[in-house]
Parts: sequence; structure tokens; C-alpha cells
Amino acid sequence: MSDVSPESNQDSTTDTTPDGPSISERATDFMGQANEILGKVDWSQMGKYGKAAGIIAVVIIAQIIIKVVVDTVNFFPLLPGLLELLGIVVVGQWSWQNLTTSEKRNAVVEKVQNLRKEYID
Repeated sequence: MSDVSPESNQDSTTDTTPDGPSISERATDFMGQANEILGKVDWSQMGKYGKAAGIIAVVIIAQIIIKVVVDTVNFFPLLPGLLELLGIVVVGQWSWQNLTTSEKRNAVVEKVQNLRKEYID
């Protein structure tokens, strides 16, 4: 038996290059097309997209941090119940101070409408 494999018996002098353009020519063509497309983009509008992406990223990070804090608070057995009680007390106190008379209720409605006009309209 011979130590030479059948693949090595092929003639190494044959040209195996494809009939199409070479890789460097295709890369140059692709880069030219990419530069042409990027040249048509209105880059002055890209700041809006960057700000939107940044806001979305900050919101996602804030939600992760809030989840970690809430999970940590829920880890302690008495703390969630005490915080719920504190929330009920704060809402009750705010309601007593701001909703007991019709004048106070009208003032609260007026404040909410002013905030709505300021931020939404």
C-alpha cells in the first residue's frame, strides 16, 4: 500500500479560480454601495433616534434596579406588610388634607388640569 492519498494525486498546476470577480473586487463593490447608501441618509435626524434609544435603555435599566430593590424588600418577612400599611396611611392622610371639602377637591381638580395642560397640550 502506498502512503499517498488519492486527493494528493491531483495535478496541482490546474487553475481553480472562479470565473466571477475576486473577493477583493466584491468587497470593494460592496463598500462602494454601502458608502452610496449611507451618503443618502439624513444624519441630522439621527440625534432623535439616539435620544430615543438612550431613553429606552435608561428605562430598562431603571426597571431592573427597581425589580432588584423590590425583591430585596420582599425577602424580609415584615417589611412588605409595613410598607403596605405606610402606603395606606399616606394615602389616607393626603385624602383627608385634600378631599374633605368641595373647595379642596376643586383645587385638586384644577391642579391636575393645569398639569395636564402643561405637559400634554
